[in-house]
Amino acid sequence: MGTRRHAIPATRRELLAAALALSGTWAFRVPRARADSRLRVVASFSILADFVANVGADRVDLETLVGPDSDAHVYTPSPADALRVRGAKVVFVNGLGFEGWMPRLIKASGGAAAIAVATNGIKPRRMPDAHDHGAIDPHAWQSVANAKIYIGNIRDALLGVDPSSSAAYRAAAEDYLTKLGALEEEVREAVERVPPEHRKVITTHDAFGYFADAYGIAFIAPQGVSTEAQPSAREVARIIDQIRRRRIPAVFLENISDPRLLERIATETGAKIGGTLYSDALTRPTGEAPTYIAMMRHNIRVLIQALTS
Repeated sequence: MGTRRHAIPATRRELLAAALALSGTWAFRVPRARADSRLRVVASFSILADFVANVGADRVDLETLVGPDSDAHVYTPSPADALRVRGAKVVFVNGLGFEGWMPRLIKASGGAAAIAVATNGIKPRRMPDAHDHGAIDPHAWQSVANAKIYIGNIRDALLGVDPSSSAAYRAAAEDYLTKLGALEEEVREAVERVPPEHRKVITTHDAFGYFADAYGIAFIAPQGVSTEAQPSAREVARIIDQIRRRRIPAVFLENISDPRLLERIATETGAKIGGTLYSDALTRPTGEAPTYIAMMRHNIRVLIQALTS
C-alpha cells in the first residue's frame, strides 16, 4: 500500500470545496509520481480500503470515505465525497445495508463509476432482532473465510476495468489470500485454548456475529448491529441479568462506540473490562489495528487473554 495524499480536484472551485470538507476524511493514497496513470478508486470505509490496497497495490489511486476510528453507521457524506465518487473508475462498497448513505451519495455524484459490492457471494447472517439493518448483519468481514471472498470480488472488479494489469492483480490477491489462510489458522488455534464454557463475552454492539458463527465465541450486545440504535433500559437490564446468570467474565469496548454503557454494565455486574475490540474501523497507522490482519490478531489476543486469565 502506498503513502497517502489528497486527490487533486480538476478546478479551483473543486479544490476549495474539497479543502473545506476534507478535515475528517482519511485516504489510503499512493505516491504522487505516476498517480495520473493509476486507476482511481474509492472504498467506503477503512477495512474495505485495506483489502483494496492489498490487491491494487501501486496500480490504484485509492481514497477512503469513512476513515480510521470512524463509524460508517452514522457517517454523513460531504460534498468532497461526491467529488471523489464522481472521479472514480470503481467504487467499492461493503453492501448488505452497511452504508445506508451510499446510494444517495452515488446519485448525487453524477459519476459513472462501476460499483463493486465486496460481499457478493457471501451468505448473509440473518438477525431477526436487528435494528437499523433489518434482518441482515452486514459485518461479514469478521469471518476470515468471508474476507477471502471480499478479496476475490475486489480482484475481479479491478480486472474488469483494468485488464492490462490482470497479472499483477491476480498475483497480489493470491499473496494476500495466503496471508489470510495463515491468519485463520491462528484464530482457530487461539480459540481452542479457551474452554467452551468460557467462550462468551459482552460487546458494545452486535458486530461480531460472523466471528461467533465461524469460531465459536458467543457475543452478547446491548445494541443491535448498528451503533445508531440506542438500547432501552429493559435491554440493558436483560444484559446485566445474562452476565450474572451465565457468569460472563469480561466485557469489551469498541473504538467506534461510547464506552460509558459497557463501563456501567461492568460496574453493576463485576465483570472486568477485557480491553478494546476493533469491529467496524481500523486505527491510524500508529494504532493497534492499522490493517485488517493486525485488527484480527489484536482482537483474538485480547479476547483470549480475558477469557483465560
